[in-house]
Amino acid sequence: MNLNFASVWEMIADLVPDNDALICGEDIVSWKSYDSRSSKVASALSNAGLGANSKAGLYLNNSNEYLIGQNAIFKIGGVPINVNYRYVEEELIYLLDNSDAEAVFYHACYSSRIKQIAKSLPNIKAWIEVADGNKSHFSDCIKYEDILNDCSPMERIERDPETIYMLYTGGTTGMPKGVMYKQGEFLTFLFRTLKAMGYDVPEDLSDLEGSILASKTNDEFIKSLVGCPLMHGTGMWLGAFLPLLLGGTVITTSNLGFDPDKLWAQVQDKKATNIVIVGDAFAKPMLDSLDRAKNSNNPYDIGSVKVIISSGVMWSAEVKQGLLSHHNMSLMDTMGSTEGGIGSSVTTRENPSETAKFSINPGVIILADDGEILQPGSDKIGLIGTSGLVPTGYYKDEKKSAETFKEINGTRYSFPGDYAKLESDGTITLLGRGSNCINSAGEKIYPEEVEEAIKTHNDVFDCLVVGMPDEKFGQRIVAVVSTVDNKVLDELVLIENTRKKIAGYKLPKQILFTEEVKRAPNGKANYKWAKSFAEEFQS
Repeated sequence: MNLNFASVWEMIADLVPDNDALICGEDIVSWKSYDSRSSKVASALSNAGLGANSKAGLYLNNSNEYLIGQNAIFKIGGVPINVNYRYVEEELIYLLDNSDAEAVFYHACYSSRIKQIAKSLPNIKAWIEVADGNKSHFSDCIKYEDILNDCSPMERIERDPETIYMLYTGGTTGMPKGVMYKQGEFLTFLFRTLKAMGYDVPEDLSDLEGSILASKTNDEFIKSLVGCPLMHGTGMWLGAFLPLLLGGTVITTSNLGFDPDKLWAQVQDKKATNIVIVGDAFAKPMLDSLDRAKNSNNPYDIGSVKVIISSGVMWSAEVKQGLLSHHNMSLMDTMGSTEGGIGSSVTTRENPSETAKFSINPGVIILADDGEILQPGSDKIGLIGTSGLVPTGYYKDEKKSAETFKEINGTRYSFPGDYAKLESDGTITLLGRGSNCINSAGEKIYPEEVEEAIKTHNDVFDCLVVGMPDEKFGQRIVAVVSTVDNKVLDELVLIENTRKKIAGYKLPKQILFTEEVKRAPNGKANYKWAKSFAEEFQS
C-alpha cells in the first residue's frame, strides 16, 4: 500500500463509499463525496499551477471544507500549511511567505484581512474563498462552491511516501516554524498509535483493507468529535487523522469559541465515540455543563463515549474524576509537541492517575545537562528526548534543526525543550519548558514576540512578559512595562495598540507598570524578577 494520506483515503472511499466521513452541523459528507469534492478541488489547484511539493495554506475555521481542502492538497502531492485563524496581517504575511505558499484557502469572514495582505504575497497563485454567511470583501478569488460546480475530479495519481508533511508550530523566538516529516513514516507512526490504543490495525499495513471491511461488517467505526482547533496538532492528528485512517467519521462545529453545552448535544445527537480536547480549559467547562444538566434533571446521554483524549497542556486529576462520575470511559492524557511524543496517562474509574505524571513512551530518554542519560529514581532532572518518529527538521532553519534534533549513541532524538524527572517506577513527572514559553489553554506564546509588539507604542521604554497561574487557562499573560520619562499610560489603550500587531490570544491580560524593568548586566531579560514582581502585585 502506498503510504500517502490521499492514497490511503482513496482506498477507504472505495471500500465504504456510503459511510459518513465528515459532519459539520447539518452538512454530512459521505466517504464517496469526501473523495469526489477533494478531487475537484485538487483539479482547481492543478489548474492554478500547483503540483508535487507545492504548499497551500488553510486559513479556515473548523469545518468540512478544512479537511476537504487538506485532502485536495495531498491529492496533488502537495503540502498543506496550517494557518492560525487568529493571526493578524503581519503574522499571516510572515507565515505564508516563510512556507512558500502558492495557494490559500480562507473563510469569507477573513476576506478583509486577505485583501490587505494579497499584494504583499505575489507568489500566491490562487485565493480560494469558502462561503460562511459573511460578505466577501475580496474579489480576486476563486469561489469554493464554483469549484465544486464547475471542476471535474482530478484523476488519481501515484504519490511518493517521501513527500513532506509539515505542521507549523511556535519557535523559541516567537516565529512559527514548519516541522517536517516524511508522509510514509508519519503514517506508520499514526497506525502504530491506533494499534496501541486498542484499535484493529494489522501488523502488515498492506492488510489494512481487511481491517476496514471487518469494521464495516461490525459497524465499529470511530466517530471523533474535535472540540479543539484543527489548525493545531492535537485537533488534526488525534481528532481527524486517527479516525479517518480507519474509515471513521470526524465531527466538527463551525462556531468559533467553545460551547460545552453544544459539544455534549453533538455527542448525544451524533453518538460520538471519541472526544478530543486540550486540558482543563476544555474539560472544566465540560464538567460544569454535565453537572448543570444532571442537577436540572435533564442529563445528557453520553453513553456512546468510549474515550476523551487530551493533549498539549496538563489535565488535572480532579476534573478527570468529576467527568468519570458521570460516565464510565477512558480519559487519555498525552503529552508531547509537534516535534515528538513524550508519554501518556490513561485514567479510568478503576485506575486513577496523578496530574503531570506519565508513562514514558518507548524510545524516550531523559538527558541531564551534563550529557548523562538518567536512570529511574535519579534525583536529577533533564531534557526529554524522543526517538522513533523524529522530524526531518524545521523548514528552512538548519540552525534550529541542529539544536533540536540530535544523535545520541547512534540514535536520532528530538529535544523540544521539555524538562522532566524520571521516577523510580519508570514514569516521568513533567516539569515544564526550560525556556520561558507560556502555555495558555494549549496555545504556545513566546514572551519575546509579545514584548516586541508592546514596545511598538512610542511611550513604552521597556517590557518583559511572563505567564502567571490561571485556573481556567493554565497560564495568563502579564506584562511588566516601564514608560518613557515614567509617563502615565492607560492599560487598555496599550493593550488595544498591541492588538494591531499580534493575535488576540497573545495579548496580555494585565499590564503592570514600574519605574524600571530590571535586566541582567548583559542586558538579557530577567524573567525571574518580572515574575516575582507580578506575584507581589497579585498578592
